[in-house]
Amino acid sequence: ETPLQVVKKDGTREPFDRAKLMRGLITATVKRNIPIEKLDELISSIETDLRNKFINEVSSHELGDMVLVRLRDLDKVAYVRFASVYKNFEDLESFNSELRNLNE
Repeated sequence: ETPLQVVKKDGTREPFDRAKLMRGLITATVKRNIPIEKLDELISSIETDLRNKFINEVSSHELGDMVLVRLRDLDKVAYVRFASVYKNFEDLESFNSELRNLNE
């Protein structure tokens, strides 16, 4: 089994790190009463999707999008928290736009 690589924005590659992703998810879900097991399942489903597509590399952008799709169904507040860090909103309008998209 070939290890998954994450291609960062600057083109560097690093091994896929479940623990790093879990830390981000825990931060996004703090005080949201979401069991760690659910977050672990979310990460596992991402890994499974990538492996089923026979993908050994994934961009950090695509990985973030995969997380957001799953968080959207799991908890909308956690989605917004994760998106606010992941998407690095430049202004309030960008943030409001994301909230409008979430409500659609």
